[in-house]
Amino acid sequence: MMKYLQNIGRSLMLPVAVLPAAAILMGIGYWMDQEGWEAVNRISAFLVSAGEAIISTESMAVLFAVGIAFGMSKDKDGSAALSGLVSYLVITTLLSVDSVASLQAVDSSNVNVAFDNIENQFIGIISGIIASVMYNRFSHVRLPAAFSFFSGKRLVPIMTAVTSLVVSAILFFVWPALYSGLVSFGKAIIDLDAIGAGLYGFFNRILIPTGLHHALNSVFWFDVAGINDIASFWSGQGEKGVTGMYMAGYFPIMMFGLPAAALAMYHTANSKKKKTAASLLLATGFASFFTGVTEPLEFSFMFLAPALYVVHAVITGISLGVAAAFDWTAGFGFSAGLIDFVLSSGLPLANKPYMLIVQGLVVAVVYYVLFRFLITKFNLKTPGREEDEDETETAEEQDSSDDKITIMAKEIYAGLGGDENVEILDNCVTRLRLEVKDMDAVDQQRIKNTGVPGVNIVGKNSIQVVVGTQVQFVADEIKKIRKR
Repeated sequence: MMKYLQNIGRSLMLPVAVLPAAAILMGIGYWMDQEGWEAVNRISAFLVSAGEAIISTESMAVLFAVGIAFGMSKDKDGSAALSGLVSYLVITTLLSVDSVASLQAVDSSNVNVAFDNIENQFIGIISGIIASVMYNRFSHVRLPAAFSFFSGKRLVPIMTAVTSLVVSAILFFVWPALYSGLVSFGKAIIDLDAIGAGLYGFFNRILIPTGLHHALNSVFWFDVAGINDIASFWSGQGEKGVTGMYMAGYFPIMMFGLPAAALAMYHTANSKKKKTAASLLLATGFASFFTGVTEPLEFSFMFLAPALYVVHAVITGISLGVAAAFDWTAGFGFSAGLIDFVLSSGLPLANKPYMLIVQGLVVAVVYYVLFRFLITKFNLKTPGREEDEDETETAEEQDSSDDKITIMAKEIYAGLGGDENVEILDNCVTRLRLEVKDMDAVDQQRIKNTGVPGVNIVGKNSIQVVVGTQVQFVADEIKKIRKR
């Protein structure tokens, strides 16, 4: 199970690497228009919108669906990534408000609010996993001749869509209960004061991988249960030292704690991977400090080292509890980064916000020491410490004496001149498309003796071998030969 989670974590590195750029765009946009928050400055609005196009919950979900499907497919193939998108589209379309309203034969206004939030990271991750499983299972399946066009990789999105139908049917019943349960839980801890703030902070972080933290946030930040922490703080309609208690404790974490964690992960990275780790951790740490966008950094280790992520969630809960207990308050409209801290510190309901800086310095030390100790003590696979992937394939290889496709591929490749002559290999629906160094080195008769329908020379160095609908399998076998 741990290895599987780490594989998910590795697969997330590609989409996660995109997120810091979005966070920085949004941070610059908000910094340029501190008064109107992009309402006046058009350049600011442009930058913020560009960042939101990538980092919004819905966009992140799509990135995760594609990234996980691609990364967890056994040979990192584009058809797996496409299937991840197929799965996400099927699930989110079937469980959209309009679709659910139609299935339940009710007006869309009567549909459970959970389905308004179906486009989230959890669904993206599930979609990516479905697609990768389908790819690894069906990408080399050969159907009877009548259906051979749909064999192999073309079969993957079909099977992914069918599987996603089943998953959608399950989520149709499970998702509302899960979402509503979290809202009820949030309402239940409101009366616990500082302890409740701490519990909220802990569960907020724990739920980040699923996207369900939005359900919990709605109870405390908006007017679901009468708290409306964000709007009340910025409007000044609240109680000094109390209003803002569900936001204040995030500033020490996002501005100090997580950047310190990034530093610890960099210092513990393997020497040969330090530069690669630094590029990711520096960008994500800066995004967390400046804009308060933490997902790029959190997703970089939450699956690679889930135990470490739980530690992060615990410290976040403690931070919110401590800030609430001492009535230190500040607020945010976007997230708990430097920009929001500066903007909110001068508001009437801000109470001793400078103490959040002091708390943040302590939190930074705690994060750095704890992360560095735990990573080295338990050899946790944080960025820069992942195991090298085994590039060799043994389980999938078959005995060439028993495999007609393998024999055909070897003969075709030999007829083309092998490694010394073949420069580029590609295929379409029925043909191998190749670029060779020397056309005179190609033995057309040897290729034709394999039973292929034809060989076409289409340029000085371009040649096509007409194979038929089994061409993908022949191309795959040739690619294996080229790797050896």
